[in-house]
Amino acid sequence: MVRLEQLIQLVGPKIAKKDTPMRQAIPVKERMVVILRFLASGDSYSSLQFLFRIPVCTISRIVTETTRAIYDVLKREYLRFPNTAEDWLRISETFNERWNFPHYLGALDGKHFVIQAPNNSGSTYYNYKGTHSIILMATVDANYKFTYIDVGYNGRASDGGVFENSSLKKGLEENTVRLPPPEPLPGREIPVPYVFVADDAFVMRSYILKRYPFRNQPAPNLLFNYRLSRAHRIVENAFGIIANTFRVLRRPIDPLTATVANLLRSL
Repeated sequence: MVRLEQLIQLVGPKIAKKDTPMRQAIPVKERMVVILRFLASGDSYSSLQFLFRIPVCTISRIVTETTRAIYDVLKREYLRFPNTAEDWLRISETFNERWNFPHYLGALDGKHFVIQAPNNSGSTYYNYKGTHSIILMATVDANYKFTYIDVGYNGRASDGGVFENSSLKKGLEENTVRLPPPEPLPGREIPVPYVFVADDAFVMRSYILKRYPFRNQPAPNLLFNYRLSRAHRIVENAFGIIANTFRVLRRPIDPLTATVANLLRSL
């Protein structure tokens, strides 16, 4: 976990401003406190200006600049995408130990985060839930850690549509993700591929596994569906954890798409 002092040291050079003869720049530490208060509480800019005595327009720039800097600095350390077969195998072994689901590489799903309707956007961001949103699609490992994110698509798109246009899908199709080769399950002889678990919004592929559809399935299929749903709920839990930790995600976010994307990446 990164402490405030460490975060200031890492992000400070990117967000520090110079003093001028006309005014003194807001210190890096105060900028970091403002952004952390905003993310943790979800307070409006108007509320924060009275707390920190910083005008709304300046707080808006601080949020935009600092979230982008946090993502740029921390992404390689805290959002590492597995790039070898050994990395994927370690994730699969952890899933099997904790959730009793072998050959499992991650839970795949999308989350709609509500935003204020951007000006002149029409129904572009209007989703099936009746709100305007931006989509965060992610894969999560057995320890609720995000291994891949794709953020920025408008709420009108489906989770499956976002995945079809993602770099993850392209890497899986072109075999640049370096998944482990198919291997037999314990006590079996037929090789079985390693897979991501998803819901019905995604298309079944050799690397994506879904539940058996419809009701009245035989007992083995029902057991399989239970195990798969139990494994897939990890990504839903991870979305709930970040929304509960960063309360800014529990209210409509600023409508500027770039700001929302940087905000979600920085979390």
